Amino acid sequence: MQRINPLSFALALTATLAVAGCGGNAVGMPRAARGAAEPVDRSIARYLVRTLPQGAGGTVVAARGAELAHCKGFGLADRAAGTPATCDTVYDVMSITKQFTAAAIMKLEMMGRLRTTDRISTILGPVPADKRGITLRHLLTHTAGLAEGLGDDYEPVSRDEMLDKALRSKLVSRPGTKFNYSNTGFSVLAAIVEKVSGTSYERFLATHLFTPAGMTRTGYVLPKFSRAEVAVEYDEHGAGQGRPFDHPWAADGPHWNLRGNGGMLSTGRDMFKWHRALLGDTILSSAAKAAMFEPHAWIPGAEAAYGYGWGVLHTKDGRVVWHNGGNDWSFASYSRVLRDGTMVYWVTNQASQADRWNLEEREFEMNQALADHARDTD
Repeated sequence: MQRINPLSFALALTATLAVAGCGGNAVGMPRAARGAAEPVDRSIARYLVRTLPQGAGGTVVAARGAELAHCKGFGLADRAAGTPATCDTVYDVMSITKQFTAAAIMKLEMMGRLRTTDRISTILGPVPADKRGITLRHLLTHTAGLAEGLGDDYEPVSRDEMLDKALRSKLVSRPGTKFNYSNTGFSVLAAIVEKVSGTSYERFLATHLFTPAGMTRTGYVLPKFSRAEVAVEYDEHGAGQGRPFDHPWAADGPHWNLRGNGGMLSTGRDMFKWHRALLGDTILSSAAKAAMFEPHAWIPGAEAAYGYGWGVLHTKDGRVVWHNGGNDWSFASYSRVLRDGTMVYWVTNQASQADRWNLEEREFEMNQALADHARDTD
């Protein structure tokens, strides 16, 4: 399943962001190789050399506002073929997909097609009595009370089968009362995008979000990804687990236990373009973004909240919006400091090596260090 650990996020990020910026540039070291196909910030590069373990592979991106400061791969995307990871390697971004689903709902609200306060029954039709109070806002904030998941990510489940199972499932809490992280809820939102828009979930995202943002390498199947450009994933023993679409997929992408809550494919360069689009109001209005980044639901036991498809934390740097994603093999983290537009995204196709290293455990240390190095322009 696509994972998030909001408690560890809150505790670790609170601690790291309380530390003063420590990412200094080495004396006499040029800042960056500007204008290259893969921009390299030398300070970030030096940090990564010191930090990344032997054998890891992935891509690191950092931005200062609309400027792409660093976008470079490390290690191998495909070990058997000897393919190096690059800025343009395609990875599964896992639960980071949720922010795209949330943005699609906000876009539909901007278009006057729905409201986040709508009950799901206004779109899906009659629902069981215990779910009549569920609104789109509840789904967006993980407060609908739906279970985390309904089965294996790759189980061949159709949209209508997923909806039927979700509506018949037992609630884990009364709608609107508690934060319970739910992949199921975001699959229901993806189904709602389809029912309201009259087109497929991926097609709606491509038309209204990705294409206007210049994101040509993000999607399930609409971009014509070649196998060579998609990273192979590796387990903790270094055994290859194939590419995301080597697991059971439908003709138009992952099945519905995963669709809408995870499984989106993208590149580091496209994830920067998404950040750049969110800096302006062309794709989403200021009001829509403000709603997405508002701390709507506080996460139990943590000094953090959840907005619409984003985790939210107040820090010394102001409001930080964030999400990560993981499966049994890969891991990714994406964070944006709203006050100054600093963005960090990194992804690895092997999250850990048994008894040696675990990059997921270093997520918040890396996020803070990368942001500090990106922010330091001396």
